[in-house]
Amino acid sequence: MTAFSLTEEQQQFRTVLRQFCEEKLAPRAAEVDRRAEFPWESFKDCVAMELPALGVPAAYGGAGADHVTQAVMVEEVARVCASTSLSLLISKLGMIPVIEWGSEELRRRYLPRVAAGEAQASYCLSEPDAGSDVASMRTRAVRDGDSYVLSGTKYWITNAGISDTYTVFAKTDPDAGHRGITAFLVEADWGVKVTKLEEKLGVRGSPTGEVLFDDVRVPVENRIGKEGQGFYIAMGTLDRSRPTIGAQAVGIAEGALDYATAYLKRREQFGKPLAELQGLQFMVADAAMRLEAARGLVYRACSLIDSGDPEHELTKIGAMAKCFASDTAMAVTTDAVQLLGGYGYTKDFPVERMLRDAKITQIYEGTNQIQRVVIAKRVLA
Repeated sequence: MTAFSLTEEQQQFRTVLRQFCEEKLAPRAAEVDRRAEFPWESFKDCVAMELPALGVPAAYGGAGADHVTQAVMVEEVARVCASTSLSLLISKLGMIPVIEWGSEELRRRYLPRVAAGEAQASYCLSEPDAGSDVASMRTRAVRDGDSYVLSGTKYWITNAGISDTYTVFAKTDPDAGHRGITAFLVEADWGVKVTKLEEKLGVRGSPTGEVLFDDVRVPVENRIGKEGQGFYIAMGTLDRSRPTIGAQAVGIAEGALDYATAYLKRREQFGKPLAELQGLQFMVADAAMRLEAARGLVYRACSLIDSGDPEHELTKIGAMAKCFASDTAMAVTTDAVQLLGGYGYTKDFPVERMLRDAKITQIYEGTNQIQRVVIAKRVLA
């Protein structure tokens, strides 16, 4: 079993980052949610802090930070603004296939720009009729000389219309099921079209849309890995990214709990602070326990990535971290609204936004029902 504790450097990083998030990102969070527009000013501040560089290897202009440190970063940003945290998460998700399976040419061409915040990326796996059932995708990639021609529609694409590159999974052999899927890195200006943007419950500052590939020509050198390797790449990518979705969920939950506990200390009823009422104390205690357990699972999953997963536990532990942390985020944010009473139900206070933001963490990068299937298969193997 992998054991770990935060280093002094990681603890100092959290302290510095929390101050940055409180000063720069938190004051804009409510307006980002209200306007439902990409948080450009907050993203630019994150770039100035070199946060997009954390997940990129040092050889390609990044900081090469370990995954536990990356989780700390996601937590702290999500604690104040989930939409801004997603702007950082999605580019890393789009680049994991390049980092792990891409050619050296692809890495050198695209990773430095993402690390510098000059480019953003999206991950195009889901389709209107192919969500959890990836093998049923219909997007096609047909070889034509020294390029492929991509045709199809991808759905639920985070950062649609903002991203400069799209990591796209398509069928190169439509009769081979999941073995016929291949991955490609597609530049936005090659003809990628965003045909619809969604009106969403939460993370409203992060655009989600339908992306159309209408005979988009992609050079062979922009294929990621080999033909037919796409399903393996997609699943391996999600194994590596799900723990950071867990970190996002932990951050949202911590933001809600921190706000609720501060409120309980200053709000008086029956002649004393609400924090002295035992019934509310028990709610806080339960939330704190769930949050600490979720954080432990997330850090353990991240440490498995850093160690190279020698015991082949990442798929199981990563699914556990994402599932448990997102369920925790929903429970904690729901209780935070309850702890504020009527105030918690209004947009004058941030906990209702955090509740709405938390919900998506149970859905994207594999629903929690799918995570339970993954966990059960490995436990029962």
